[in-house]
Amino acid sequence: MSLKIALAQLNFTVADIQANRAKIIAAAEQAKRQQADVILFPELCMTGYPPEDLLLREDFIQQAQRAVEHIKQQVRGITLVIGYPQIRGKWRYNAAVALRDGQVIAEYHKQALPNYGVFDEHRYFNAGHQISLFEIKDCTLALTICEDIWIPGIIAKNREAGADVILALNASPFHAGKMHERENIICSQIKDAGVPLVYVNQIGGQDELVFDGASFVADQHGEVVFRAKEFEEQLDIVEFIDHRPIKTTIAPLYQPVISEYKALVLGIKDYVRKNGFDGALLGLSGGIDSAVVLALAVDSLGADKVEAVLMPSRYTQDMSVEDAKLEADALGVKYHILPIEPAVTAFNDMLAPLFAGTRKDTTEENIQARCRGILLMALSNKQGKLLLTTGNKSEMSVGYATLYGDMAGGFAPLKDVAKLMVYRLAEYRNTLSPVIPERVITRAPSAELAPDQKDEDSLPPYAVLDPILALYIEQDKSAKEIVALGYPADAVLRTTSLVDRNEYKRRQSPPGIRITTKAFGRDRRYPISSAYRGGATLIEE
Repeated sequence: MSLKIALAQLNFTVADIQANRAKIIAAAEQAKRQQADVILFPELCMTGYPPEDLLLREDFIQQAQRAVEHIKQQVRGITLVIGYPQIRGKWRYNAAVALRDGQVIAEYHKQALPNYGVFDEHRYFNAGHQISLFEIKDCTLALTICEDIWIPGIIAKNREAGADVILALNASPFHAGKMHERENIICSQIKDAGVPLVYVNQIGGQDELVFDGASFVADQHGEVVFRAKEFEEQLDIVEFIDHRPIKTTIAPLYQPVISEYKALVLGIKDYVRKNGFDGALLGLSGGIDSAVVLALAVDSLGADKVEAVLMPSRYTQDMSVEDAKLEADALGVKYHILPIEPAVTAFNDMLAPLFAGTRKDTTEENIQARCRGILLMALSNKQGKLLLTTGNKSEMSVGYATLYGDMAGGFAPLKDVAKLMVYRLAEYRNTLSPVIPERVITRAPSAELAPDQKDEDSLPPYAVLDPILALYIEQDKSAKEIVALGYPADAVLRTTSLVDRNEYKRRQSPPGIRITTKAFGRDRRYPISSAYRGGATLIEE
């Protein structure tokens, strides 16, 4: 017996139910032309994922339910498995439904509702408690949704009930290394249960989140026999003979730096596209961060949709301007040069009477950054282009950024990218084509807001800073534990104190793309007004 199952690894838009419905129908018709018997779509594909508090609106869920009804009546000759939010009485479910020739042949409610990290499903849904099986061509298929197959027992329970194949609808967001973790956990359970599984994941950017796809099919031994490409829309068909999948194409599974670069490219592309911007612009300083953001923007949108602005000050070195021009020219990007000295002088003159008797400090440095922010926001408003900020996670962690200055903008591609990773991304991008001058990669980083300024004047070296930040922020290690791992106590105290003091800045920063296990925003929600100081244990000792 042959059964062909289509995997619809597609990019859906949150709340664009009409467009999502049309995409589902088109994919089903394409799969039918390829003789597929079943087509499996991602979790909540009808609404896009995650819809967040739109799920608290009954009218929104009713629209999704009407769209499912429309598809049920429209498509014939193939079984569709669709994810959507469902209301039953006073209960709200994360549901999957199997449709065939105008009939609902199976319905399932997600049992394991994740409520950690970026997930808040207990806020929106009630948990289901029943398995759901249906038959196609003498093959018994079981429905599951995402977290269900991460939790031990649910796959085995379906197998014991008679399932020949497990179907899993997913909206599993990317972070570094997650694809390996995902397959290892799921395939281990599949092997124990002795049942094949079809895993379909969505792709696309949704605000901070990026979904990688990497859909796969594993056989009853837990061996992957098919894997879709990461970060690309695909419609693939896997054939089962006597309930066993036939081995076919297996795309590579997560490649460090390369996969992160792809995630950032897709995140920018979808944020611009889904929010209706006419391209993007950024301030190009000649430093490593803006160089990487420029490359990401061009790879996301095309050179004709990206614009760069060089805004030198009296402290900007000639080589910074030279390198910025080289970057723009190498990527084919239009650029403008707007010296900020007239604006800085005007602001300083206005403030001089009020600043009389005070010493120059970071206030004057911040005025420079804020002049740049005003210019960039004016161009963004006038042109309808998204302003990309260029700050990285290391800077945002310790507050080494100016509110309403270099933090001004609509989207922060490097918000979850540590400084050392920025360098790795630059080096990788240059393997594709040399667009970032070597001098930009090798020179000491500087904000260039004061004479001969270097980042290390204010911060520990990034080789020390980044590992401390990763331990403190992403792994929740205490300052005492970090010092015990061999890091200098003074650097640990200084770093953790800066992190704790600067939550107010991070709360006012633009959204950015999540690529680690704990990004600022959804993952890490700390109070602004707080007496907590992570380095206090070191001081007490």
